Amino acid sequence: MRTLASFIIISLDGFYEGSEGEFDWPIVDEEFRDFAIRQLDDADTLGFGRATYEHMAAYWPTDQAQTNDPDISPRMNNMPKFVFSTTLQDAA
Repeated sequence: MRTLASFIIISLDGFYEGSEGEFDWPIVDEEFRDFAIRQLDDADTLGFGRATYEHMAAYWPTDQAQTNDPDISPRMNNMPKFVFSTTLQDAA
């Protein structure tokens, strides 16, 4: 049996970023990291929209990501991904 799980960060009023595009309100602490690791360990494939994929692909392979999130970075980099887009020609 296959399961589809969704991990969405959104405010109660339906927004995920501020009026200037800032994404600074989630509290990324040890509890959040443990939750993210559990979700990644339970998954076998990740799915992203184009914009989220491009942000993730630009961050997770960096030295900064490996330093700041050493337990999450390899999981994000090594897991197979689906990218849902009508404009992206190639997802590396």
